[in-house]
This record gives sequence, structure tokens and C-alpha cells, in this order.
Amino acid sequence: MNYTIRIKRQENPQASPCWQEFTFEGSADTSIASVLNELNHRSPLCEKGGTVVSPIAWECGCMIRKCGACAMRINGLPRLACSVFLRDCKGSVVTLEPLSKFPLVKDLVVDRSVIFEALKRTKLWLEGDAFQTSYTHSQRYRSAKCLLCGCCLEVCPNFDPNSEFAGAVLPVNAYRILNEEQDIAHQTELANAYRQLYFEGCGKSLACQDICPAGIPVEELMSRSNAAAVWKR
Repeated sequence: MNYTIRIKRQENPQASPCWQEFTFEGSADTSIASVLNELNHRSPLCEKGGTVVSPIAWECGCMIRKCGACAMRINGLPRLACSVFLRDCKGSVVTLEPLSKFPLVKDLVVDRSVIFEALKRTKLWLEGDAFQTSYTHSQRYRSAKCLLCGCCLEVCPNFDPNSEFAGAVLPVNAYRILNEEQDIAHQTELANAYRQLYFEGCGKSLACQDICPAGIPVEELMSRSNAAAVWKR
């Protein structure tokens, strides 16, 4: 089948964005990541009108939905290029754009360091020995599946990279530390940061749960983290 791949291109944050279209002929079982790889292997790479253009900048790591690096907007929705296939795009036109809530680097590449800075500001690590029980094992395992891809933040109506609010990434990842930390001083410090950087800013829209590519039960982990950090249960 023949597809048209529309990509929003931008050389750098100061440059003006433009749209370029490319033709792709292949199976509906081809992933968006494979489409981008195939386009960049063309020498030269030409858009639909025949103009030679530079290779498309995008990120990838594992290519098997483990790293979250290939997050981008695919037909308007934030998804992972490695786990979305042409058959999922419902039509012959596929539109690719960078995530809009993060500073642009180039083309489909954005700077998601704000995610990691929020986790660092919360001091999301253990200071004491870990306390673990079989009762929380399943939830801790699901918490650890977070890819830090940013898809949940892209759809969050409360998230802004210039604000303190860290979004769903924080309660999902905080759950493990809140339930394992035995150092009382650090647990208190973590709980205070959690309330400031997450609890006080969340509007509970739960758009984050619907879009999560890892299928994490965000609402459940959010409730459990709130119970531990805010309600002290």
C-alpha cells in the first residue's frame, strides 16, 4: 500500500517550521520507527516534489517499547513510534510532529530533561535500607514499567515545562520509594516535595492513564502515592 508521511520539520528552535511529505510503499504491519529508518536510508532523501532534503532527526533506542525515546505525536496523539504501526493510523496519510510540551531540539527531537529534573528535585531515591513486602510487590513492579517518555505529560492539561508541577511521572515513580524508604527524615522530605510538585497541581483529569504506552495503572498508583505522602497511610 502507498502512504504519505507528513513530517513537521524544524532545523532548530529559532528556525521557522515547515511541513514535508514523503511517499512510502510497504506493509501495513510496518512500524512508524521502521518507516523513519527507511526514509533516512534513502540516498538522497527526496520529498514528494523531488526536492532533496536532509535526513529526519528523531530519537530511538531499544525499538521494542522499553526506553521511551521515540515518543512523538502520531496523527495528533503522543505515542511511541516503535509500537505504532501503519495499520493503526487508519488511512494512507500519517502525520508526525514533535511533542509540543517540551523544548524542541530539531525535527521530531525534543528535550525531556524537565522530567528528570523534577525527579531530582523530589529527591526520588533511597537514603535508608529498602523495606519491601509481598503486599506491594505487584504495584512496585508496575510502577517500575514507567518509560519516562513524556506521553502522559503531553496530554496533561495541568503540565507546563515552565511550572513546578511534575505530572503523572512523579506519583507513578514515587510509589516505590514512598513504600520502601525507612529513613524517616528523607521520607518526610520526599512527602513534602511530593505535595508541592504534584499533589497541589493535579486536576485528576486522568488523560495520563488513557495515553500511557506501557499500560500503567496511573490512577491506582496515584491514589497509593497520595495515601503514603499526603494522608500518611
